[in-house]
Amino acid sequence: MALREIRTIGDPILTKAAKPVREMTPRVKELISDMFDTLHEASGVGLAGPQVGVLKQIVVIEVEEEHPYVLINPKITKEEGEQTGYEGCLSVPGKSGVVKRPEHVIAEALDENMKPYTIDAEGLLARCICHELDHLKGELYVDLVEGELIDNSELEKEEQKTEEEPETEEEPETEDRKS
Repeated sequence: MALREIRTIGDPILTKAAKPVREMTPRVKELISDMFDTLHEASGVGLAGPQVGVLKQIVVIEVEEEHPYVLINPKITKEEGEQTGYEGCLSVPGKSGVVKRPEHVIAEALDENMKPYTIDAEGLLARCICHELDHLKGELYVDLVEGELIDNSELEKEEQKTEEEPETEEEPETEDRKS
């Protein structure tokens, strides 16, 4: 298990465009393995090459444990619908912001064997693909945030508050209240 340093906002590498991968080499295989190790250690769902200091068009995604994705030289070929929700980033630790993304995307990429494939994604997976592909262009989600970035601790407090609020039901009218 090898962990890579996750670059954070302010690091100039995060603003540079990544270059396509031309061939699968032992170094690229090692990078992909290290990226998954780093992603798991950081409890993230997606990680792009520039986030670990490598300007290569490589993305690893694991929204669901049993479905890891490797996307090499990915491109989105179709976008549909719209979703708006909180988004965070391993390169912007401790912060979240509301971002509008497509609800559904279709992307083409090469897998870890350099074989082409298509991924049809909705919801969180679609959001994650869009987010990680932005990293490959040198873009961060903070430029898309509607409103302000908030501390994750504040977001967690709001979520707890919402969960703790009892559902209120209207009291039924009684004979005494009728006119």
